[in-house]
Amino acid sequence: MTASNPRSDEPRAPLGHTAHPRTGSAGRPTGRLRLVPPLRPRHPAPPALVLVAHGSRDPRALTTVRALAEQVRALRPGLPVHLGHVELNAPLLPDTLAALGDTPAVLVPLLLGRGYHVRQDIPAMAAAAPARARVAAPLGPHPLLARTLHDRLLEAGWPTAMDAATRRTSAVILAAAGSRDPDSAADTRRTARLLSARLGVPVVPAYASAAAPAVPAALRALAARGRHRVAVASYFTAPGRFATQCAAQAPWLASAPLGAHEAMARLVMHRYDQAHVSREPELASA
Repeated sequence: MTASNPRSDEPRAPLGHTAHPRTGSAGRPTGRLRLVPPLRPRHPAPPALVLVAHGSRDPRALTTVRALAEQVRALRPGLPVHLGHVELNAPLLPDTLAALGDTPAVLVPLLLGRGYHVRQDIPAMAAAAPARARVAAPLGPHPLLARTLHDRLLEAGWPTAMDAATRRTSAVILAAAGSRDPDSAADTRRTARLLSARLGVPVVPAYASAAAPAVPAALRALAARGRHRVAVASYFTAPGRFATQCAAQAPWLASAPLGAHEAMARLVMHRYDQAHVSREPELASA
């Protein structure tokens, strides 16, 4: 006796689905199949984001980095965002990492170039963490930093338009903390070039410590070139002793530190994504 073929119009379960017979109101099978979709694999939770600030005795520094952390949280709701400091402020980074326990993390240094903290201190603290902790690149150099610096200068009184005669006598000093690491100086020079391209005037790096020239020496060098209308752009993430010292030496105007600017929050997320997903593309010039 030959088995009959199933009806050609009967729905068939596609591959990857499980077919279960449907039942009627009395609980008897109706002969129709109910398609149950396969279980979807659960994606692992993304690693926590840990902002790594340097730390400062100036109370405004902690207020600033906390405000930046809030902006980062607003950009990526649901992503755990934590704060740790290299020194001087609580929570210190090892304490933040210990509190995370076995939660993986990406550490984003709120530092503006390569140097000892980025090369040595932060990786050592990450290696000692209970869970896997990956260290992202420092914030600088990047066009988003040049955009933030430009905005801070505009807030301080830098003109939105400048005639040719004024432009020939104007310049900016990019005042940074300073480092003995030559790569740190190279990173600062690149940011100076990015800012100069936005402003259309020379931008000269100068340093508060550990590197030359200092701000007064840079001012003298610019004056010798006929650049007497000089602003100081504060190349610091947050207020602190060095930022205050450099601003006090400005002969004209000085901008506020980078701080809790929306472009800074975007840059933090970019560095996080770069470290978490290596295929993350570079952000376009802002």
